[in-house]
Amino acid sequence: MDSKKANLFSPLTTTSFSFPNRIAMAALTRMRCDYNTCVPNELHVKYYSERARKCAFVLTECTSISKLGNNFPGACGIYTDEQVEGWKKVIDAVHKEGGKIFLQIWHCGRAGHSNDGGLPVAPSPIPLKGQAHTSKGKADYEVPHELTIEEIKEIVEQFRKGAENAQKAGFDGLELHAANGYLVDEFLRDGTNKRTDIYGGSIENRSRFCLEVTDALISVYGKDKVGLKLCPLGRYQDMFDSDPKALYFYLLKQLSDRNVLFIELAECDAVMFGKEIDDQIREFAKEGTLASIFRKYFNGIYVTNCGWTKETGNQIIEDGHADMVTFGRLFLANPDLVERFQNNWELNEGNVKTWFTPGAEGYTDYPFYEKNNGNI
Repeated sequence: MDSKKANLFSPLTTTSFSFPNRIAMAALTRMRCDYNTCVPNELHVKYYSERARKCAFVLTECTSISKLGNNFPGACGIYTDEQVEGWKKVIDAVHKEGGKIFLQIWHCGRAGHSNDGGLPVAPSPIPLKGQAHTSKGKADYEVPHELTIEEIKEIVEQFRKGAENAQKAGFDGLELHAANGYLVDEFLRDGTNKRTDIYGGSIENRSRFCLEVTDALISVYGKDKVGLKLCPLGRYQDMFDSDPKALYFYLLKQLSDRNVLFIELAECDAVMFGKEIDDQIREFAKEGTLASIFRKYFNGIYVTNCGWTKETGNQIIEDGHADMVTFGRLFLANPDLVERFQNNWELNEGNVKTWFTPGAEGYTDYPFYEKNNGNI
């Protein structure tokens, strides 16, 4: 896809969608629902519908396919009828605003805790360092249960069922969360996958679970409505792979062969969050952005994520290294982000202290620019 003459405000058309611009909202989990039911509520209706008005599409918070797959007390699910009904209200509101909404479908893997759904599961019994945030307070991470092949197949089916529920709710498409140290990512990278069966060892084997889940989602939605989030150099939640180029070159080829709609590939989270930079990241940095390295290996819409501004996001598209940019924190604090970008209006500052607190504060109470300045 040629983006050399495009910019953030250029339209983009696919077989299934006509996007008005290249600005999309990244997934941000802010834990605003009842953690017992994981049902979206009126806060979600307001939050997503306001931000979907002018952008290409919004991505939901990571949304679990099972109780066991959710490690955020207060994050939404897609595995009960009540959750489906809750999402319908959100989606109806988004569509009334003329927007599009994709469900980020997800399983937390070893990042879960038995305080909230049972012993966590993973490709290998390697625990996370530190403590989990659970509904009963902080607790040490546990050694996860190593999934059997039969259990892996069951989780693939849970993803398929989640996709079917998403379709019932009316989502425009899906994004498989295959990044940030959650279950799919744990299978992909050799720092967390030490298996010796068909799901471990070689790059082909470690990619198998991700591709099986992708195929399950495609079987419900079709290839032109499914995307994936990836993070080759992500260090969040103790993640590492010894050869990310080889791994993701292979994976991107497989996804290209499947003609999935998009990948959302995050730049290095260590840089974004001010963490220690290791030698592998330094070597990649010498070559440029991850978008400049990986874009040529994928034939669909290449979405870049993590730390972009209006100016740098516009430049990465003009350079032909990406087709679209997702913005997370900026969209949280600015429900009218597209208009602010278009008009060079001042941006609201986000409040870190309210990222994960209940209620409207720091979630749905950020003002629109015109309202804030007395013009409406």
